[in-house]
Amino acid sequence: MQRFQRVIGRTITSATLLFVCAPEAAVGQAVPENGGRRTIVAARLVDGESITLDGRLNEPVWSRAVPGGDFIQIDPDNGMPATERTEVRIAFDTYALYLGITCYDSEPDGWIAYQRRRDEALPSDDKVRWTIDTFLDGRSGYLFEMNPLGHMADALLGINGNNRAWDGIWNARVSRSEIGWTLEVELPFRTFNFNPNSDTWGINFERTVQRKNEISIWMGWGRNQGLQLMTNAGLVTGIGNVTQGHGLDIKPYGVITSLASPGRGRPAAVGDANAGLDLFYNPTPELRTVFTLNTDFAQTEVDQRQVNLTRYSLFFPERRDFFLDGATFLDFTSDGNRRFGGGVGGSGGGSNDDQVNPFFSRRIGLSAGGIPQKIDFGAKVTGQMGAQDVGFLHVRTGEDEGLASEDFVVARVKRRVLAQSYVGGLYTRRDPRVSGAEARQTVGLDFSVATSEFRSSQNLEVNGWFLRASRPDGPGSRTAFGGTFDFPNDRWSARYETTQVEEEFDPAVGFIRRRNYRRYAPMGQFAPRPADHRYIRQIRFNLTLDVMTDLRNDLITRDIDATLLGINFHSQDYLAVSATRRRERLDDAFQITPDITLPFGAVYDFTRYRVFVQTANRRTLAVTGRIEAGNFYSGSRKQQLVNLTVRARPGLIVYLGGEWNSVNLPEGHFTTHLYRLVGETQFSPFLSLVNDVQYDTQSGVLGWQARFRWIVMPGSDVYVVYTHNWLEEPFFDRFATLDRRVASKVLYTYRF
Repeated sequence: MQRFQRVIGRTITSATLLFVCAPEAAVGQAVPENGGRRTIVAARLVDGESITLDGRLNEPVWSRAVPGGDFIQIDPDNGMPATERTEVRIAFDTYALYLGITCYDSEPDGWIAYQRRRDEALPSDDKVRWTIDTFLDGRSGYLFEMNPLGHMADALLGINGNNRAWDGIWNARVSRSEIGWTLEVELPFRTFNFNPNSDTWGINFERTVQRKNEISIWMGWGRNQGLQLMTNAGLVTGIGNVTQGHGLDIKPYGVITSLASPGRGRPAAVGDANAGLDLFYNPTPELRTVFTLNTDFAQTEVDQRQVNLTRYSLFFPERRDFFLDGATFLDFTSDGNRRFGGGVGGSGGGSNDDQVNPFFSRRIGLSAGGIPQKIDFGAKVTGQMGAQDVGFLHVRTGEDEGLASEDFVVARVKRRVLAQSYVGGLYTRRDPRVSGAEARQTVGLDFSVATSEFRSSQNLEVNGWFLRASRPDGPGSRTAFGGTFDFPNDRWSARYETTQVEEEFDPAVGFIRRRNYRRYAPMGQFAPRPADHRYIRQIRFNLTLDVMTDLRNDLITRDIDATLLGINFHSQDYLAVSATRRRERLDDAFQITPDITLPFGAVYDFTRYRVFVQTANRRTLAVTGRIEAGNFYSGSRKQQLVNLTVRARPGLIVYLGGEWNSVNLPEGHFTTHLYRLVGETQFSPFLSLVNDVQYDTQSGVLGWQARFRWIVMPGSDVYVVYTHNWLEEPFFDRFATLDRRVASKVLYTYRF
């Protein structure tokens, strides 16, 4: 292990010196921005003034507020003034921050927008996005976005990417007129954690005009910067004498369900009624506490199915509200995003064998098969204490359907150092409330040293982590550790990852794909932008080497993945051609189907080729497709994926998806099919109906979920969810009902 640690240290040091000493590449970018940060002074509402949210900006405070403007293009003409003017005004009163954003448009009816449903992404739409760094620490923040239809979405910004499932309580309206469209936004202070001793927050704004394929930004127009790099954000000042009220939100719920499971031996429908309570309290503006009692997740969307032709478990993201709230404060470096794993633009290559997440919240209250378990209560604290980011979670599950009651504890702290860096620690505990059972614990340390000013304007990060897990059932090596060197920039990008996971390492509240391995993965990308080309915006070339060995340094897998050509067009279409050469030694027998098992110790060399195509999302009909073919273990495999999006009109969207695999091996032949149909009827940003139908041949289960949501007001919702699963019976050429469930849930938020 010491030898491996020395290798990690020498590799990261050498890579750092390489980029420090390398001559700076010429980048086709306009003159640098002013060294200062743009500033907007927020205007305070005077006594007796109020704002009525209607998108019209006709209240007196908006005429007093000094606008921020002069947006600069990120694309297509980087560094040039935006072709459509945008102005931002900011106001506040004791309880809320208000934004008034005017999107002038030379073609007022030329806007493109289809999406209305809360929290959906906006790849197809004109939009305004903004980020807020309430602690002015350059590391974390909040992301919001809206389109001309009044769609609202938000996310938390954290070290492992965005948590888009976060649902903040805020409100907004849009007005469209002969000058373009305007936004009027109310952001209650109690929705945020913030530093009460500072009157200045970081803030930034970005606008997309789809018909021109133009993205412009208020601050940080360099392609290595962007909206979510908060160290390059502007400032809003003058926010003083504000309050979160009592900082208390009480959110009771009531739910009625009916469940019948004919295919599982329980044909009679069983009704149930239940109630529970969530309490949200901010003891200080910097800290948020949550307490949940008798938790229910009846409104949760179904998981999107995946085809698994690997030897490892699939990863499904968390969807339950309680665990998503403040989740970025519990992130750990080892589960960071792999930016270049297997090509760009969704071309789909590379290895997915390596994932180490010491805290995976789906381990709590869900069985291994995804069946919900009763949660008696839970408590969470997230936020900042001085120079520390802190997160604490305690949940108790109840005895349910043969599953034992357990206590789960997670504690996380990060000490902020320098401008964008930190050192941190993690502790998790899983304690079965069963006589004679022992608790399992995991401890971890991590660090990140990062800057967005390397060689004046480039991004650079070096991080590392160490984990140790206890196992009460016997001795063994129980540690995992790794490090990353990352140089993520527009023209040149590079990344080197290394990981070691020992044979007995098993984080009880975590997720890992495999154990007993070492991994080395250098990756690089060259992405030039042809000057003044009529059709092409950017060309990408990517090369990844991903090597995995066992702890005796005997090879397990070696992947060489290359994006031979990736083209981003000005039309927003994308094309990529890539190839992978893989060697794999099976360190365990691989049962790829119930009838086909590949033997332990077998070594396979195979090459696969991929073509990936994506048409512009702004079109009424958008297509994403991938064709992959070549060798596969002892034989061959052909894979086809197609996703079709039909945006019939604003608020009426249909998604069709399919995946087909045909595998021919000397040991046997088989096929897999997966189909998905999603129909969305979005009556307004506050009222929607989504039908989701899925079927795959691996499970033989056809599933349908109909999910109705009415947002009565932000924070108060009515849900009606119907779920029906059928099992295919090939002998009788029919589908038989496995189970069906209907649930109605009402939530209401009282704010004090």
